[in-house]
Amino acid sequence: MAPAAAAVAVADDEDDYEDYIPVSKRRATDALRFRLCKPAAPSSTASLPPPPPASTDNKASLLATHAQLKHSTPELTATERLIQQEKELLEDLSSTAKPLVPVAQAARGITYTSPLHTGWKPPLRLRRMPRGRADELRRRWHILVEGDDVPPPARDFRDDLRLPDPVLRVLRERGIVRPTPIQVQGLPVVLSGRDMIGIAFTGSGKTLVFVLPLVMLALQEETLMPVVPGEGPFGMVICPSRELAKQTYDVIETFLAPLRQAGFPEIRPMLCIGGVDMRTQLDVLNKGVHIVVATPGRLKDLLAKKKMNLDNCRYLTLDEADRLVDLGFEDDIREVIDHLKSQRQTLLFSATMPEKIQNFAKSALVKPVTVNVGRAGAANLDVIQEVEYVKEEARIIYLLECLQKTPPPVLIFCENKTDVDYIHEYLLLKGVEAVAIHGGKDQEERQNAIEFFKSGKKDVLVGTDVASKGLDFPDIQHVINYDMPAEIENYVHRIGRTGRCGKTGVATTFINRNQTETTLLDLKHLLKEAKQRIPPVLAELVDPLADAEAIAQESGVKGCQTCGGLGHRIADCPKRERQNSMAMAASRRDQYGGGGYRGEM
Repeated sequence: MAPAAAAVAVADDEDDYEDYIPVSKRRATDALRFRLCKPAAPSSTASLPPPPPASTDNKASLLATHAQLKHSTPELTATERLIQQEKELLEDLSSTAKPLVPVAQAARGITYTSPLHTGWKPPLRLRRMPRGRADELRRRWHILVEGDDVPPPARDFRDDLRLPDPVLRVLRERGIVRPTPIQVQGLPVVLSGRDMIGIAFTGSGKTLVFVLPLVMLALQEETLMPVVPGEGPFGMVICPSRELAKQTYDVIETFLAPLRQAGFPEIRPMLCIGGVDMRTQLDVLNKGVHIVVATPGRLKDLLAKKKMNLDNCRYLTLDEADRLVDLGFEDDIREVIDHLKSQRQTLLFSATMPEKIQNFAKSALVKPVTVNVGRAGAANLDVIQEVEYVKEEARIIYLLECLQKTPPPVLIFCENKTDVDYIHEYLLLKGVEAVAIHGGKDQEERQNAIEFFKSGKKDVLVGTDVASKGLDFPDIQHVINYDMPAEIENYVHRIGRTGRCGKTGVATTFINRNQTETTLLDLKHLLKEAKQRIPPVLAELVDPLADAEAIAQESGVKGCQTCGGLGHRIADCPKRERQNSMAMAASRRDQYGGGGYRGEM
């Protein structure tokens, strides 16, 4: 290259040359730019100089970009932030929950899109019922439905549902002439083969909604192809407690005996619960069984030992479904479902069905129909709720006064077994005919206590929440909560033992300083919803959710989506905190084996 040309090239390079800027100086410049990007305080009148123009050669820092994006995003109100937080919490809970489907079905990627076909059809006049007329009937009975192609409501057992004469005769003998609201809509849905989530207050007749179609299905299957020894069942009902399973089994037997006498095929049910000799259950299985009513533990045991199979099971009901999940039976239910070989009709029933449980259940259902009579978790309006502030040491004395409010029988609920035994002994010393029931007693004692109480031989039943889940005591006029349960769902189930089948009842609840403010707020809102008297001690409580109504309107959800409590939102739910604590404890047991380091000490 010529010298002159070389000199020109060097001059050009010097013109494009930029001085090196140290890192510390660049950071200081970016920090200054970030501070200048922030908006001025409202009280300040001084005008800040505009930020220096960004160099076209250097990219904007991440801090400056974040500040610009933050100021360009519209500011959320407190209500909108709370709703967004709840959505994130629910999404997090839903993402950790596995779908309630058999492992083999999930592994093969099998997805059912059509519900099961049954031999039942609504009468022609129901099928031709205009949609507006069906909606009008549902509004009249306060029935809320969700789902596609919902069958029309049926108002008569004989003409609309076409049940056999022996079944109709049993219903008349039990004083059941017309269907209740949950039966009006629930029975057509279940008889037509649809998956269903049934929500209705306690004592509304939910048991018949899944028992009658189950009996009809068993009759149909036995007629088409009789059961051979060792085969079955066609349908299964899973309950959270032995007492509820025994009660459901007795209801099924009530309908099967007249059908056998009328010449219908023999249907063999089986009660599969712990505390009962397994040889008796195996004898029924060896003959071939049509219907199984079970608790999760014994059912899982029989399936693991290959004493029973679910190859032909096409009908699965989870009674008190939310209780099954809350009481730690979720893993047992999953093991049972893994034994199902084909598509089945799945039904879930409860009086308290929080949004979280409904979303979890829908993962296993095919085109489900949700039938809701009233708000999920609402108290029975036929129960007069009385709340009394009673000091801890005065409860046992005041208990005797409360027993004189109404004639027997009376139910008394306690949180722990020790209080049950203490009250039982105290009442016996005072000459009160009382029996007790809790999880620490063997099955024979528990069953005898229930039978003595139902038959009227005993006036008072003292028990833990094991007696609150679905048990039917038709003549109870009074329920006493010796202590307020920690979760509002248990309170709803407890007071639901009275005021059943259209009758009225009284529920008296003792509260004091031992209850948390969250629980008392839930109770206050529940009383307000049911238009009951709110005692001064609850009325004085300051509600932290002053704009709860606005939140409910914007989010479309009233109260907590985990437990159904109206006095708090999901972020402050004590039930969610308890479940998280249990999950952490379980993870530690898995890691360290059985009990952490304590097992090695």
